[in-house]
Amino acid sequence: MSKDAIPDVATLADFVERHPRLFVLTGAGVSTDSGIPDYRDALGDWKRPPPVTHQAFMASHGVRQRYWARSLVGFRALAGAQPGQAHQALAVLERQSRITSLVTQNVDGLHQRAGARRVIDLHGQADVVKCMRCDATMMRHALHDELARLNPQWLSLTAEVGPDGDADLGGHDFSTFQVPSCHRCHVGILKPDVVFFGDNVPKPRVERALAALEAAAGMLVIGSSLMVYSGFRFARRAARDGKPMACVNLGTTRADELFALKVVAPIGPTLMALVDELERRRGGMVLERENPASAGF
Repeated sequence: MSKDAIPDVATLADFVERHPRLFVLTGAGVSTDSGIPDYRDALGDWKRPPPVTHQAFMASHGVRQRYWARSLVGFRALAGAQPGQAHQALAVLERQSRITSLVTQNVDGLHQRAGARRVIDLHGQADVVKCMRCDATMMRHALHDELARLNPQWLSLTAEVGPDGDADLGGHDFSTFQVPSCHRCHVGILKPDVVFFGDNVPKPRVERALAALEAAAGMLVIGSSLMVYSGFRFARRAARDGKPMACVNLGTTRADELFALKVVAPIGPTLMALVDELERRRGGMVLERENPASAGF
């Protein structure tokens, strides 16, 4: 998509130039081009049943069986995802010192894989598993290897992949699915080291992100509906502190009335066009990218 086909890209570039120390908040929309579905539609409503809550996961062995069975099938899409245009463009903006901090609501680690370094994973990263009793951690792929060994009959299943590595397995009976306990304490519940719905973001992580927002000149929201308070709080704080805000998102957000600028356009192409426009203004060379998803900037 060319710059001329994207509305307001010049205005978005103006915003970035006027506020050179940006606090960026990203959501699921930045990873959809990488094959990871998002949660909500253009109106901010759920596209599918809401994810499992922290309380349900901790309270029920049956819920955990269902979660890990679906994850064994669906997490392959998340594990194999590659950074897309949005991740690459944001890494460029960071290297140009236009972004001082990037807070992501995603758990896929794709910002870091694209080269971004000033990232705060608000909800954690999905590739680590933690014991809820003794705090022992292990890499998720190691647990999945064990799940596959214990439940080989599930490996042949395919299903539509949902957000964060879930898979819609429909009416399967999960009662025989074997879920191991912690290898260290032997009794603890193993859970991805991420913030589930119904849980709270660790206070030190929130404080670090709020400090980054305080130090920024403005805020840019990308690919998030902000329907979850853990992200919306930053828009509220920015508005309270009089910091200008812009947004790139295809749908409605909870903070639409707070934005000085909102660009409703595909996220990856828009951010690529933004990088090109800023480079033109600097008098630099803009490269033609036949395969933007794998471009190396």
